[in-house]
Amino acid sequence: MTYKKLSDDLSVSAQINANDIEQLAADGFRSIICNRPDGESPDQPDFATLASIAKKAGLETSYIPVSPSGIQEQQAVQFAAALRTLPAPALAYCRSGARSAAIWEVQKQLTDNSTN
Repeated sequence: MTYKKLSDDLSVSAQINANDIEQLAADGFRSIICNRPDGESPDQPDFATLASIAKKAGLETSYIPVSPSGIQEQQAVQFAAALRTLPAPALAYCRSGARSAAIWEVQKQLTDNSTN
C-alpha cells in the first residue's frame, strides 16, 4: 500500500481494500476518511464494509464522498471538521488520491480565510 504524507496528521492514497486496513493500523494510522462515492466503480469495496473492518482494527472512519466533477464547499467544511475530531494521523482515500489531496487544500484555504 502506497500513500503520500501531506502533513503530520494526514496522508492520502488511492482506493484501499479490506486487506490494507491491518497494515494501515500497523503503520500508525488511527482514522480513515473515504472521499470516494460508493458505486463509482464496480470493483470498489463499499464504505460500510471497510468501516466495519476498520472499527475491528481500532480505526475510526468518516465518509465524505466527493464527485469527480468537483468539491463542494460543504464537503471541505466536513473534511476540516473530520480532521479536527478524528484521531490523528488519518488516511484519506479516493480513486487515485487526487480528490483527497484537493479537498485537503480547499479546507486549508477555508480554514485560513476564517482565521483572517
